[in-house]
Amino acid sequence: MPNIKSAAKRMRQNEKRRLRNRWFRGRARTFSKKAVKAMEAGNLDEARAYVQMAIKALDKAAEKGILHKNNVARRKSRLMKRLHALEAQGASSSESA
Repeated sequence: MPNIKSAAKRMRQNEKRRLRNRWFRGRARTFSKKAVKAMEAGNLDEARAYVQMAIKALDKAAEKGILHKNNVARRKSRLMKRLHALEAQGASSSESA
């Protein structure tokens, strides 16, 4: 435990920030995982919805400085790349049928 008043305050602030950051980071991670799971299952509509939610959550985290903007851009890019590949695969299989 800190002996100095300012150190005690700093600890309280850090704990508040840690919990808030955890919420935003966890939300982004959850939607990203759900999107990937939906893509692996081949559920295109569900995947699109989760990708949109993941992008929104990632942007919010970047806006608040919880995740770095380049990190967010990379994650969004990877999600979209997977989604587009799935859409292209769905389009090519529907054309051949």
